[in-house]
Amino acid sequence: MTDSPALKPPVENRTAGILWMLATMACFVTLDTTMKSELTRYSLVQVTWGRFFFAALFTLALCGRNLPRLIRSHAPRLQLSRSVFQTMTTFTFNTGLSLVPLATASIIMFLAPVLVTLLSIPVLGERVSLRRWLAIGVAFLGAAVVMEPWSAGGMGSGLGMAAILLAALFNAAYQITTRQLRHDDPLTSLLFTVAFGAIATTLILPWFWEWPDLKGWALLAASGALGTLGHMFIIRAYRAAPASVVAPFSYSTLVWAALLGWLVFGDWPRAATWVGAVLIIGSGLYSFLHEHRRMRQPPAAT
Repeated sequence: MTDSPALKPPVENRTAGILWMLATMACFVTLDTTMKSELTRYSLVQVTWGRFFFAALFTLALCGRNLPRLIRSHAPRLQLSRSVFQTMTTFTFNTGLSLVPLATASIIMFLAPVLVTLLSIPVLGERVSLRRWLAIGVAFLGAAVVMEPWSAGGMGSGLGMAAILLAALFNAAYQITTRQLRHDDPLTSLLFTVAFGAIATTLILPWFWEWPDLKGWALLAASGALGTLGHMFIIRAYRAAPASVVAPFSYSTLVWAALLGWLVFGDWPRAATWVGAVLIIGSGLYSFLHEHRRMRQPPAAT
């Protein structure tokens, strides 16, 4: 059996990889903005359904004639678990997004890589150094600063913050299972995720359905398209350049979220939000660079 052309690594192009990652983050933040706007008009279930249903249609189109091959997974149970985690991430994130500013939600989601480190201990059996424990502590301190529990204007919505924190936890579990799916085509993983989300939300949709107008249908379809494009862009980013080059640019999310939150919803991040973001992002970058250096070290002689 020959390898699929889609799986052959292209020639490294770091500039292209960075640009693809920037485009990825722009897609995902625009997706979040679209869904936050939809949540003012339609139910949480309906907005989440639109995100997955239209993404499933676009993904099926991307699969084309390769669908019979791509629908087969080497680890279907793991794909199912991953799909559940992604669906719950979207559902809980949308819950929080309807209650807190866009930039605040994006910053709290930066905790996901930190939570991946914590989950990797029991799930993957990884060991965490003292320095990384300190980085984890700094990240949670940053989250506390963002939420401002000491301020009368802080916390925004307790339910909203709790939902975003839960979304970050589900997203961390999603990333852990993604690490374990190394033998499936990226399109297979995407297909499983959107198909599961579409089916799960369709089952409960009749109790929450409100017939959309033309603008509503356009926003629902746009959310599916943006999600699909974002996933395709991030695949291209990691194929074009090493993770150590492109991953730090995922933090450009904050710039996009601050601008779109201000332009669309009139929400400009508070001073404490920026301070917390620096702590969380700094912790994440330190942990990433520390792990990158550790992976590049030659194994100890035996």
